[in-house]
Amino acid sequence: MSRLSPEDLGLPAGAVELDTRAMEFIIDRTSPGWSDTDEAELSAWLAQSVAHQAAFWRLASIWDRADRLTALRPIPPRTELRQPSVSRRSIYLRAVAAFFLIALVGAGAFYSRTDTSSHEYSTPLGGHELVKLSDGSSVELNTDTFLRASISADHRTVELVRGEALFRVKHDTRRPFVVSAVNHRITDLGTSFLVRETNDRLKVALLEGRARLESESAQGKIKRVAILMPGDEANATPQSMLVSRKSIPDLETEAAWREGMLIFHRVSIAYAAAELNRYNQKKIVVADVAAGARVFSATLKTNDPVAFARMAHDFLGLRAQEVESEIVISR
Repeated sequence: MSRLSPEDLGLPAGAVELDTRAMEFIIDRTSPGWSDTDEAELSAWLAQSVAHQAAFWRLASIWDRADRLTALRPIPPRTELRQPSVSRRSIYLRAVAAFFLIALVGAGAFYSRTDTSSHEYSTPLGGHELVKLSDGSSVELNTDTFLRASISADHRTVELVRGEALFRVKHDTRRPFVVSAVNHRITDLGTSFLVRETNDRLKVALLEGRARLESESAQGKIKRVAILMPGDEANATPQSMLVSRKSIPDLETEAAWREGMLIFHRVSIAYAAAELNRYNQKKIVVADVAAGARVFSATLKTNDPVAFARMAHDFLGLRAQEVESEIVISR
């Protein structure tokens, strides 16, 4: 009987090899001999491509479910292997590979011909766009944001290249939703979350559900991990990760840009000016430290820096002067 090739089964070239390698890692990870060196090798392999990540997490999810089912079955009588030339691990890997092959064919779950190409979405300065993804999830892009999304039958990955976005994810245990940004990876565990990237600093605010945040070294090795719950806000850099607690209303306030507004509560003029500058061509320049340190609270439109300057003058007594494409604020 001839062996079927991946192409005969409708699989992309290399799909079987990729899944086999992922399964080797999954099986080896459960053995007592798993070491830090093995973990580093796995991290490096995952960092090579989103396809590696998708295959690993998809099969790991199936493996976990199969493992739970196996625990409920009677233990079969132990039999001795009669093929000393073949290792137990080799036989085990073949059996597992056969199991997955049969399960996938029987369920008609082989890689479908769904478009797996990467789609790019972006907004200009001051822009705002709601994107509906093919899996039922949605992404709301804030000002000057750029991301790539790849949604297929076997994986869901998004790369936030720059900017800020609010993700509302349709949960699917078979296909984890993974967002990568500045050497960090956020894996959906059934969630709604806000992600912002600024100068190699990442902020993740969780509104609903759970999410796993991982930071990686330049070599792809996982350095820090945090499981985020509703109300958690993580601030991460290449060197650190800090998780703090906020109320859900406070976190939702940070997403007021969805309505074209910015809500400031006891913040400095310098901080508010920097936030408004993210949305407008006309920049606010704070000319001195004393003026920038003044604290205020207000709700302002994202696209109206003149209103901000007027507020600084009328309520804080600061000078506001329009000079070409800038508004200069000083004492």
